[in-house]
This record gives sequence, C-alpha cells and structure tokens, in this order.
Amino acid sequence: MTELSITERLERREPRVHLSIGPVCNNNCVFCMEEDRDGRYVNNSAMTLERVRWVLEERRGAEEACFTSGEPTLREDLPQMLSMARQLGYRKLSIMTNGRRLSHLPYAAALVKAGLNRVYVSIHGHTQKLHEGLTRTPQSFAQTVAGIESAAKLRRYGVEVHTSTVLTDRNLPHLLEIYRFLRGLGVEQVVFNVMQANGRADTYFEQIFPSYTEIAREFREFLAASGEARPQAFLVDIPLCVTEGIADYHRGFVERYEHYELLSENKLPGLDLERRAPREGKGKGLVLVAREDLDVAMRTKRPECATCRYDRSCEGVWSNYTRRRGWDEMAPVAPREPATSDARAAG
Repeated sequence: MTELSITERLERREPRVHLSIGPVCNNNCVFCMEEDRDGRYVNNSAMTLERVRWVLEERRGAEEACFTSGEPTLREDLPQMLSMARQLGYRKLSIMTNGRRLSHLPYAAALVKAGLNRVYVSIHGHTQKLHEGLTRTPQSFAQTVAGIESAAKLRRYGVEVHTSTVLTDRNLPHLLEIYRFLRGLGVEQVVFNVMQANGRADTYFEQIFPSYTEIAREFREFLAASGEARPQAFLVDIPLCVTEGIADYHRGFVERYEHYELLSENKLPGLDLERRAPREGKGKGLVLVAREDLDVAMRTKRPECATCRYDRSCEGVWSNYTRRRGWDEMAPVAPREPATSDARAAG
C-alpha cells in the first residue's frame, strides 16, 4: 500500500468537534494560548450539560469529539459528557489534558468506562525541572507522569495514549531524551507542537519562541539520532516549506476542528460570526467557530506563497511570528516535475 504524502493526508483530514468545557486549569504554562483567563472562565462555564448535548447533536457525524480548553478533567460532569457523546454515536472520544487527575487510576478508569478512548496529555519535559519550569506549577511533573502511566495501563481497553510537548527554547535541545522517556512510559505517539504565536506565547515571544529553522534542524537531528527506523514522533504546526526534507510520515498537522463559544466572548479580529449564531433554542448565544476562522484572523501569506508546492495545503504563518521575524526562513518550494513518458513506461 502506497503511503500518503503530507498533502494527501491534509486533504483527507476528518472533522473533529472540540468542546471547550474547562473554566480553569491547575497548571500555569508560560506559553498558554488562553491568556484571557476571565474570558475563558465565562465562556467555558457556559458549556452546561444541556449545551454540550446540543453541540454534540448539531455536529453529529464528526469523527471525533474532543473535550478540551482549560483543564477538562476538573469538570465533575466530564463522565456524563463522554457517555452522552458515545450514545450519540461518536467513534472517537478524547480529552486534551495535563493528565494530573488521571494519576488517580480509578478516575481514569471511570472515564474509559464512560467512553473515553483517546487521551492527549500535555507534558513539556523529561525532568521535573524542565517541565515545571514551563508549567510554573510545583508537583505537576510527578502527577502528569503518573497520569500517563494510568492511561497506558488502560490501553488494553482500547485507549490510545498520545502526548503533546510544546517546543520552547528550553526543551528544544532535549527532543531525544523527551521522546525516549515518553515511549518508555507507554506513549504511542509523541507529538512535538510548535507554539501558536498567540496568548502568552506572544507576550513572552522573545524569551521562549525558537525559530522555525532551529526547530526543523533539531527535529531532523533527533530523527537521525533516534536509532529507530520510524520513530513515532511528529512535528506539528510549522510551515511545510521549512520542514522540506523531513519524511512526510513525521510531518504532522493540526486537525480540522470546529467548536462553539459564546458570541459575546468571540474576539477573532476582523471576523463577523454573528450570522452563524442561533437566534433561539438551546444554542442561543453560541456561535460556531472553525479552525479556518482562526487561520483567516491570525495567519498570513505573502504573494510568493502562491508559487509554492504547498500553497493549497498551507494555512499560512502566524502573523505575530512574521511581524517579529519576517519571511526570510520561508521560501516557496518548487512544484514537482511531472513524470516523463519514459519514466512512466519504466514504472
């Protein structure tokens, strides 16, 4: 079977519905994109069980329902939400979590019993010093590691264990150590996420944001040093032109997703989403926001991008990134030459 290219995989992305349910978080990550804590509290507190059911019914048919934003495990009604989604036919039920509450194995098992079958655990280093220097939360490392271990114990019940490591100047030199540490805990997919240049990542940009060129170089060196034919490691949310030369298998991508938020709390610049807001019924006050809306509002392209092989697949570059560092790192990649008739005949 021929392996799909990164552009083919991007074209075949299945939709995912995000449910933003965590009013608060028990970590305090320096790069968190949710810098507006008050706004998050208002928005996510409004996602009652009744509203969650409405969203799940509206977006029925999506491949995955992912409970996220803030720390979803701090919601006591999370098991009910998972069970509701399973009853409505969602095939993949996931949470994006710092994993700390999963350290209590009976709680993690209760989520799985309710329908959870995939976890994305955020962990940002292989040592307490590195991880907690970024989460700025004492005791968070041991609890997150224990949470991953709990999730790994539940793999025999069909749970997939993925991790997300947000790359900063501090942890970028340690990709190999982080990867080996996480695989040793039973993690199936180790995802290295490039920061979105928004929220606190924008506020502290100069202190923590490595360049795209540095990230791509370190990732290439990590793959070469791993000693594995195909490491289960993926680099996500970085312009494809910068990662040219990295095997497509390891070039990850952000899923297509949609979520609902309070219309009154929507702050995407330049976008008028009011026309999407239901005027009555259980969805009144909510507005549908897609990943593409964020891209339009917060990313940019330049005219030269139109000549790049990846133009149709590329979401653009974070405007806050190019505002600081310009475009020198991003060079359009020439289209592939079509196969000649002799080459096709030989094939």
